[in-house]
Amino acid sequence: MHIAFIGLGNMGAPMARNLLKAGHALTVFDLDAAAVASLREAGAAVADSAAKAAAEADCVITMLPAAAHVRTAYLGADGVLAGVPPGVPLVDCSTIDPATARDLSAAAVARGNPFADAPVSGGTVGAQAGTLTFMVGADAVLFERLRPVLSGMGRNLVHCGDTGTGQIAKLCNNLILGISMIGVAEAMALGVQLGIDANVLAGIVNTSTGRCWASETCNPYPGVVPTAPSSRGYTGGFGGDLMLKDLGLANDAARAVRQPLFLGALAQQVYQAVSHAGDGRLDFSAVIRRYLPQETK
Repeated sequence: MHIAFIGLGNMGAPMARNLLKAGHALTVFDLDAAAVASLREAGAAVADSAAKAAAEADCVITMLPAAAHVRTAYLGADGVLAGVPPGVPLVDCSTIDPATARDLSAAAVARGNPFADAPVSGGTVGAQAGTLTFMVGADAVLFERLRPVLSGMGRNLVHCGDTGTGQIAKLCNNLILGISMIGVAEAMALGVQLGIDANVLAGIVNTSTGRCWASETCNPYPGVVPTAPSSRGYTGGFGGDLMLKDLGLANDAARAVRQPLFLGALAQQVYQAVSHAGDGRLDFSAVIRRYLPQETK
């Protein structure tokens, strides 16, 4: 299948590479020249606009930082809808608000293109390994049509319901993730300050009731998990500013339906502090730096 892939960031680039490995032909577009050059070397064709990337595609996939970028990618003068032929399915894997996903779906359907929101979970490790979870909002027919494409990038494909429900699932998941990472960071920092070895504490937590993804796979304390961003200066992961964005989306959505988010609102403030301190481009596990002595950071 010929796939147009738009958005080659920390998540998008390895996802695109896995599609190439799965045997698909790829045309890519991104504003980052280095990211584009890397995919060209891997075997992808290159377009100079989203419209041109989509012009001969059998499927279009976008993976972008925020709703504003997604709207431009689809609705802009050189966007996907300006170039894609009718009938070609469009899949947005970005994390955005459900309302924007539904708006884009309406615009796409009006042009004759089925649209799915399919945000992912699994982080950069999952993107590289091709083990992502896709939370798909689409009708059942489109979900099955997309299965062969998404399976080249992920292990778990979940049909959440109609358009927008994929984003609902993702926002709720990241709400838990942001809160749990803060909890693990506080506990690890407290334990070390009180005198226990970080690796001993992590080992106990991960065989006890405190065990979670943030403690076991992405532990925020430096050196505990060799493959975690915390062991490489908090680089190459899911940025703190992106977590701040997702928590903002969750709180905005909750406000729209008058649903209280006590911890969600507090977590948003914590990540606002992370961003204000200049750590927003680091992996979100760098939240622990707000708790550590200067020499440990």
